[in-house]
Amino acid sequence: HFESLGMSDEWYTPQYIFDALGVDFDLDVAHPEGDVITPSKRVITHNSLDTPWEGFIWMNPPFGGRNGLVPWLNKFFKHGSGIALTPDRSATDWYHSCLVKCDAFLIIKGKVKFIRPDGSKGDSPTTGTTLWAIGSKAVDSLNHAESKGLGVVCKPNTL
Repeated sequence: HFESLGMSDEWYTPQYIFDALGVDFDLDVAHPEGDVITPSKRVITHNSLDTPWEGFIWMNPPFGGRNGLVPWLNKFFKHGSGIALTPDRSATDWYHSCLVKCDAFLIIKGKVKFIRPDGSKGDSPTTGTTLWAIGSKAVDSLNHAESKGLGVVCKPNTL
């Protein structure tokens, strides 16, 4: 499954997540090569961390090894407009950092069966999945996804 060390990072977002979000993106910043379809006007398939990002973005980055998501999340929050998908890792420093940087987050109900490069569904991962929103358009999209039953939206305590 997608969390196995040394295994492929090529696991794609199932269409039902995009359907629930109900929004098109300007840019998919971690788009795989091939015929994978995401609702975005443009895609970046290589060197995304070294390429400028513009507009409202979708990010399902390679999960990689320990703390492999950190550079992706740093750039995502600095960019300031979009939705990112990560595994639920509430015991990690990077997850707690996201909790205080995001405008909202959605904990997906159940376990996401990601799509393999051959188009088949993967097995259930060992953890759940979180969607992170930055910017009002992203928050609206997470609220839409919650209304469609994808999961529960939470907002950081701003007191």
